[in-house]
Amino acid sequence: MASPQPHRLRYLDPETLQKIGPLELVAREVVEGLHVGMHKSPLKGFSTEFSHHRQYVPGDETRHLDWRVYARTERYYLKLFEAETNFTANLLLDASSSMHYTSHAVSKLEYAKFMAASMAYLCVRQRDSAGLAIFDNALRTYVEPKTTMGVVRTIAEELEKVEGLPRTNVAAILHEFANRIPRRGFVMLFSDLFDHIEEFIQGIDHLRFKGHNIAVFHILDPYELKFPFDGSCKFIGLELDGEVVTQPKRIRAAYLEEVRKFVQEIRSACERAHVDYVLVDTSRPVDAVLSAYLIGRIRSVHVR
Repeated sequence: MASPQPHRLRYLDPETLQKIGPLELVAREVVEGLHVGMHKSPLKGFSTEFSHHRQYVPGDETRHLDWRVYARTERYYLKLFEAETNFTANLLLDASSSMHYTSHAVSKLEYAKFMAASMAYLCVRQRDSAGLAIFDNALRTYVEPKTTMGVVRTIAEELEKVEGLPRTNVAAILHEFANRIPRRGFVMLFSDLFDHIEEFIQGIDHLRFKGHNIAVFHILDPYELKFPFDGSCKFIGLELDGEVVTQPKRIRAAYLEEVRKFVQEIRSACERAHVDYVLVDTSRPVDAVLSAYLIGRIRSVHVR
């Protein structure tokens, strides 16, 4: 009698994923290990089968307003519909030099690659389209969205070529994609967002105005979030910002307050624009982060 197969660990830490091999295999391992209870994609679109409502935000198409609901509530709500056709997901990966930072075995850039490849695999497995854009201060690589598993392999191969590049310009890429993508879809951004916040906010507002759904995965290293350094340290800028020698304990409180304000400003801007925001600590398992995000989306759809 054959012995039973060992049960797969619920989550895999980033260092374990790094040892699996090619990104295509990493993506398959992550997605096939998710237990999110999805029977339909949580990434909803517009079509002809009525599903539920959500509150109107500037930039939404007014033809979907439900005037009967307005007559009762004096508030504007859109009719949302189940998508009958495939949606398109464009995955935007920040490959600027700051993404190379790591306090452990996996850099922010490597972690973002794991997430992007996994989301591409998930989308295509659900018969939707996935494409990839790699950028720093300009668009460097673009893989056109497709619905075949071959695009997952292409995306994985392009991701494996990426190394840290010069300074970032997230806002410019968001504006470019707002103008580039002809059909409304899903835009997923993987970045540490070390850029001008006001310009970033204008970028996501532009995408929302064009009717796209957006998910922002804000990827930070645990040392950037907790600043556990001690003694005397030299901090070297990864994007040509010079270097500073200081004693971390003297600036820890001020630094953590700045990080809190930085994260809160981005989170609040996303909430105002009805954009999904996920703060990602790169010490957490990738499948745990994605599972929590997808479950959260499913629950938000049911409560609307």
